[in-house]
Amino acid sequence: MRIIDAITLGEEDRALLRPHEKWADEGGSERRLPRYFYALDSWAEAKAVQLTEHFTLAELMAVDCREAPQLLREFPHFVPCAVAVLARYLEEFRRRVEAPVFVSVNGGYRSPAHRLHETATPHAWGCAADIYRVGDARIDGAKTAERYAKMAEGIGREVRIKPFGTGAGEADDHLHLDLGFLTIEPHTLR
Repeated sequence: MRIIDAITLGEEDRALLRPHEKWADEGGSERRLPRYFYALDSWAEAKAVQLTEHFTLAELMAVDCREAPQLLREFPHFVPCAVAVLARYLEEFRRRVEAPVFVSVNGGYRSPAHRLHETATPHAWGCAADIYRVGDARIDGAKTAERYAKMAEGIGREVRIKPFGTGAGEADDHLHLDLGFLTIEPHTLR
């Protein structure tokens, strides 16, 4: 798996990924988008990359391969390097709940060009996951969501869980876990 500086990509890819550009979040604060990405040459490669023992790169990038503008559905495909940090937190969450953790199909990395983005969200940084099931328990009610939210929040202060509900900024059928707007600048590019 290669690591690339997305500023060096062609004009079309840069227009969709917007590497290192500023983008305002829902509160109006400007956030700088990721600049360094994993470059994947095929879906098979994405499935083979084990970020942690139980999480592959493929399951954290599936949405952008299916719902993003056409160019982003093709390979090579680019995913922010911070997704590896997210996978480590998900692995710790899995360890704490003592069960498999399932990320919803549209719940991982979503490029800035994805139709669900009106403002900056940690999904565009590769730092958010929407969990729809833990073991056999679906996250489809407040009681289940609150139980797992407490376990996730116990990992560290940097973990944010959106409240469960149907209002603005709430998750109504999943547990939203994010690490904020984390960017990574690798020591070396390979």
